[in-house]
Order: sequence, then C-alpha cells, then structure tokens
Amino acid sequence: MGELVGTVDSLENKISKLLHKLELLQQSNTKLERELDQLKKDRAEVTNSISVWEERYNSLRLANTMLGSNTEKTEAKLKINSLIRELDYCIAQLAE
Repeated sequence: MGELVGTVDSLENKISKLLHKLELLQQSNTKLERELDQLKKDRAEVTNSISVWEERYNSLRLANTMLGSNTEKTEAKLKINSLIRELDYCIAQLAE
C-alpha cells in the first residue's frame, strides 16, 4: 500500500511539474505572438516607407531629366509617353 501512495505522489509531482511547464510555455508563446505581431507591423511600416522613398527617388530622377539632364532624356520621354497612355486609358474609361 505504501508503494501505491509513493507512486501516486510521484505522479502528482510529475503532473504538477508538467502543468507548471505548460503554463510557462503558454506565457512564452503569448509573448512570442505579441513580438511577431509587432514585427509584422514594423515590417509593413518599413515596406511602406521604402515605397514612399522609391516614389520620391523616381520623381526626383524624372524632375532632373526634365531640367535638362542629358543622360536620361530618353527615359523621361518614355515616362511621359507612359503617363499619356494612362491618361488616355482613363479618359476612355470615363467616356464609356
């Protein structure tokens, strides 16, 4: 009978340890999920920032070509033609 009590005590101790470990792991998981959410938000902000800066860079390049830079005049003409095509498409869509 004493052996059975010892076994039960041992099982209770192991179960208690496992429950404690489970709680610690759940807390750690919650913390990691919060960190992941924050990192996703940070990544989205960085991606948006990169897009904004790329757009600014392209605008500055285009402005420089229009101000007389000889190196990218062809690119400027192609960009202008592309913008004109986009405008024509929009006008056509509005006319329908």
